[in-house]
Amino acid sequence: MHAHKIFAQLTAIIVLAAIQLSAQQRPQLSIAVRAYVSVDAPVIALTHVRVIDGTGAPPRDDQTLILRDGTIAAMGSATSTAVPDGATTIDLTGKSVIPGLVMVHEHLYYPNGPGVYGQLGESFSRLYLSGGVTTMRTGGNVNGFMDLNMMRLVESGQKPGPAIDATAPYLNGPNTFIQMRTLKGPEDARRQVQYWTDEGATSLKTYMQITRGELAAAINEAHRRGIKVTGHLCSVTYAEAAGLGIDNLEHGFFAATDFVADKKPDQCPGQGVGQKTIAALDENGGPFKTLVQTLIKANVALTSTLTVFETFTPGRPKPPGIEVLTPQLREQFDQNYARTQQNKESIYTTLFPKGMALERAFARAGGLLIAGTDPTGGGGVIPGFANQRQVELFVDAGFTPLEAIAISTLNGAKYLGRDRTVGSLAAGKQADLVVINGNPAVTISDIRKVDMVFKQGVGYDPAKLIASVSGKAGIW
Repeated sequence: MHAHKIFAQLTAIIVLAAIQLSAQQRPQLSIAVRAYVSVDAPVIALTHVRVIDGTGAPPRDDQTLILRDGTIAAMGSATSTAVPDGATTIDLTGKSVIPGLVMVHEHLYYPNGPGVYGQLGESFSRLYLSGGVTTMRTGGNVNGFMDLNMMRLVESGQKPGPAIDATAPYLNGPNTFIQMRTLKGPEDARRQVQYWTDEGATSLKTYMQITRGELAAAINEAHRRGIKVTGHLCSVTYAEAAGLGIDNLEHGFFAATDFVADKKPDQCPGQGVGQKTIAALDENGGPFKTLVQTLIKANVALTSTLTVFETFTPGRPKPPGIEVLTPQLREQFDQNYARTQQNKESIYTTLFPKGMALERAFARAGGLLIAGTDPTGGGGVIPGFANQRQVELFVDAGFTPLEAIAISTLNGAKYLGRDRTVGSLAAGKQADLVVINGNPAVTISDIRKVDMVFKQGVGYDPAKLIASVSGKAGIW
C-alpha cells in the first residue's frame, strides 16, 4: 500500500477516535445554556415510553431508558429494567423517543437580500436543537469562521445547539456570489483545503462552477487529511465526481447534469437545463440505473433536501416556522410564496415528485440516502421546523415512517462516521434522543410534537429555545 494511503487511513482513524471521545465527554454548561435546560441529573429514568430506535426496527412499547452521565446506561422493558435509587424519573406513558436527528445539509445563514446571506449562528443553532437535531453538518459556509467557532462554543457548553460538523467556505470556480471566493486552479484548491482544515474545518463543500481538476485536487488533499468532501455540482457530472472520489452529492438528483446531451466538460449548462433532463428521466430506465450503480459502487452518499425544493413548487403548503423570522423576512418569503403559487408553468410541478421518486429508487437500490434541509433558496426553510418537515417529506416520497426516521438519524451518523455513538438508541450509546408526544411510527406528523430534546443526557426545552428567537431570526 502506498505511504500516502496509509497516512490517510491513520489520519481518518485518529479523527474518528477524537470525534467519538469528544462525543462521550459532557461539557460544563454555561449559565446562558442552562436557561434552556429542563432536566439535568446524574441519573435519569425515562419510563413507560415507546422506543423507535432509528434502525428501522419495529417500535418497542412500554420501555425504560436509564441515562447516566450522558450515556444510555440501560434500555429495556419497563417490567424488567430497574430504576436506580435516586434517579430522576420521568413517566412518558403515551409518548415516543427517537434518536436525535442527524442532518447533513444545514446552514447557519439565511437569504436576507439578493444574493446575500445573513449570518444567524446564534438563533439557528437554537432552532435546530429545538426541532430535535442533535448532530448536524453545515453544508457550506459564506462567512469563514462562524461555523468553526460555533462548533467549538457548542462543544464546550458555551452555546446551545447540536454538535456541529463544520464545513469550510465553498470551493468554487467563477461565480456571481459576492460572499464566495473563486478558485485559481487545482493548486489553489489544494491550498484552500490545507488552510481550512488546519483552521479546524471537518468537512468540505464544492460548488457548481468548480472544474474537474480543482475538484480532484480538493478531494485528494482532503482525503489525505481524513476529511470528506461533498458537492452541489453542475460543471462536473455526478458520474465524473464519483470517479474522482467524492464522498457525497447534495440535493438528490435535482442538481445532476449527467443527462444533458451537449454538456461541455467543466462547464455548467445552467441548473434549469439539467433540471429539464431530470424531470423527464425514467427512474426504471437504463441510463438512470447505470448512474445509480456508479454512485453505489463508488460509495457516494446522496443528500436529500426536499424541503428547499418544496418551497419552489406550486400547490405545496406554506412551510412551518415562518413566525420566528423578523417581520421583514416573513414578508419577503410571503411574497416569494405567492409568486410560486401563481406560476402555472413551473418545472417543479413535475420535477419535485420526480426528484422524490429518484431518491427512493436510489435508496431501494442500496444507496446511502441521508437528510438535510438547506435554508437557502427564496427563504422559508426554517431550522428545526424544516428538519421535521424533511422527515415528513420522505413519507410523502414513499418511504415508511420508520424508514424516514432511519434516514434522518442513523444514515446521517453513518456518513459522518459517528454511528458508534449517535444515530440510534441502544445501551452504551450517547443519550441523544427526542421525546415526542405521539407515535411518529404510525402518524409521521407527530414528529412535530417535540416535548423535550436530550443531548448528551441533558434535556432541553424546545419551547424556551424557540421563544428566545421568535420574531428575531434574521438579525443574529
